[in-house]
Amino acid sequence: MKTIGLIGGMSWESTVGYYHILNTVIKERLGGLHSAKCLLYSVDFQEIETCQADGAWEKSGEILADAARRLEGAGADCLLICTNTMHKVAEQVQSAVSIPLIHIAEVTAAALLRADLHTVALLGTKYTMEQDFYKNRLTAKGISVLIPDATDREFINTTIFQELCLGIISAAAKRRFLAIMDKLAAEGAQGIILGCTEIGMLVSRQDTSTPLFDTTAIHAESAALYALQD
Repeated sequence: MKTIGLIGGMSWESTVGYYHILNTVIKERLGGLHSAKCLLYSVDFQEIETCQADGAWEKSGEILADAARRLEGAGADCLLICTNTMHKVAEQVQSAVSIPLIHIAEVTAAALLRADLHTVALLGTKYTMEQDFYKNRLTAKGISVLIPDATDREFINTTIFQELCLGIISAAAKRRFLAIMDKLAAEGAQGIILGCTEIGMLVSRQDTSTPLFDTTAIHAESAALYALQD
């Protein structure tokens, strides 16, 4: 089994989910008392969020690149950046190490294509929804991407940073998210990407008839299966 290196803490609330999913998949595949071989470098999210707000992406990329080098040095065979937004600096992180980085948008695109979906909505931070670093990975695979309108994007972003990243789960926020998702489905979205690793804490597949693609689950499951490849 390969050792998975996790760059986490963005937020730590969702990084917990990664650990749970990794070990669940390994247990299901191997049985017995098997669990995932993994290493975690958890950054200080306040430092990263300040870089995001200031547009200091190169600085934040160096922080994550340093984490990646430390994980590789500790014996990791592959890397996960446990957040969608910080894949904006994925190339900077990958260039710092010789082990592969499993890109969250790439494995999400693969899951969408397996489901034969070609028009999807993307929910996430304002950076993920509005900038091209994530959407371009999907459109390159022939997947059309819809995003919420400006008012809904602001609500989603605020909820992520002021509630979900702090572990606050609100019934009112859930209702608003579901209404936004219904609106996007009416506009033609065949499925919805939960493109922030915290959104899966708020809504799940049982809440809507529109197919949901939880990037935390997709990313962690993909890493676990990679770790089991010969």
